[in-house]
Amino acid sequence: MAYFFPEGSSQQFSNTLAAAKTITAITNANPAVATCTAHGYSTGDEILLTSGWEDATDTVWRVTSIDANSFSIQGLDTTNTGFYPVGTGAGTAQKISGWTTIPQVLTISGSGGDARFTDVNPLSKRNGIKIPTGFNATSVTLSLAHDASQANYITMVGISRNLSKVAFKQVISGGAVTYGYGYMSVSEMPKLNNNQVNTVDAALTILGRSISY
Repeated sequence: MAYFFPEGSSQQFSNTLAAAKTITAITNANPAVATCTAHGYSTGDEILLTSGWEDATDTVWRVTSIDANSFSIQGLDTTNTGFYPVGTGAGTAQKISGWTTIPQVLTISGSGGDARFTDVNPLSKRNGIKIPTGFNATSVTLSLAHDASQANYITMVGISRNLSKVAFKQVISGGAVTYGYGYMSVSEMPKLNNNQVNTVDAALTILGRSISY
């Protein structure tokens, strides 16, 4: 058991993705194993996975290289064939590199990712039932000290204006890492308050799962 704290954490993004490599099959296993001819990946590489499986696609994973033509996807348990139908997980993998630090982060907050339920009230029961039906969409909001001349901030604004997607990495002091992939939206109008540093907001809306290691 370990406890982690936000002090010393780093928030990073990347829109540097290598050319997509074709995954011809992914096994129903824990962890899942992908067949990908001449993938060239090393253990610990970070990839963006697109897959026929909705519960695995548009998500950043780490891989473990098995041989030249296959790798396992760390943390992806596909043994439940109801959510991961046999033979339908094929897709692509893209190695992520060139992580860029999000500058001058003051606060960070997350929303969504919590369980979603449907209320069912059978006529024969006086007590209703809450049935879990998935999870709400996840977003992360960062408050940044505003510096319009900061190079990384300028890059972020450009990505935001182009509606581009990015990989997101949160590195916590102590070694824990969380990944996401989605849209980054950056405010250009600073917020001004007496006796406080000027700030702008940067929001990331996650398309797939948020994966932690």
